[in-house]
Amino acid sequence: MKKLVTTLAFGAMALSAPLCSVAGTLDLGEETHLIFMREEEKLARDVYMTLGELYPNDPTFSNIGDGSEQTHTDTVRDMLAVYGIADPNPDANNLPASIGVFTGEDYGWYFTEKFNLLVNWGSQSQLDAWYVGAFIEELDMIDIIGCPKVIVDTDDNIDAGECGMDYTDEAELKTMYGHLVDGSENHLKAYVENIENVIGEGNYVAQVLTQEQVDTILGR
Repeated sequence: MKKLVTTLAFGAMALSAPLCSVAGTLDLGEETHLIFMREEEKLARDVYMTLGELYPNDPTFSNIGDGSEQTHTDTVRDMLAVYGIADPNPDANNLPASIGVFTGEDYGWYFTEKFNLLVNWGSQSQLDAWYVGAFIEELDMIDIIGCPKVIVDTDDNIDAGECGMDYTDEAELKTMYGHLVDGSENHLKAYVENIENVIGEGNYVAQVLTQEQVDTILGR
């Protein structure tokens, strides 16, 4: 059950499927999660763009980062606008200056740290870079569906299970989050395919999700 209604907003969002002209209400958990996911989708885009520069002969990072992840972060930005919520990263599309820059008041520090750690890991080798991509996609699915651990750990007003796709009853949010999960599944498949071309088919070990969940996504 929602604990606290904090936002009432009106508007429409530029997505392929039309939204109602009046958005519903968001409680604290829903609002915080939406802000968080704007930065997490930007994290994926920024890391992939950076790794794409390090490994220019590999089209995987540019295809996913410049394409899908750019769309994802823009989609979450537009959903924030629907509910009248301030964008934590309004200069996100000021490229390349905004890469690795996270200005959100609550979680900017967290994503700045994550960006630096992931880029450092991915710079070790191309194989490591693919593992970074797979890690991000697994984490993204966990954080979309449930309430991210960092939110629960840092916000005394939000408990485990009080944010995320499984929590919200807002149809627009559920639809958007569902599309993001679908995208993450496809991206994970692409990274695992690259990884297993090196380590052998069937040898990828789940990093965040359970092995059963990953194997289901991979169709095993």
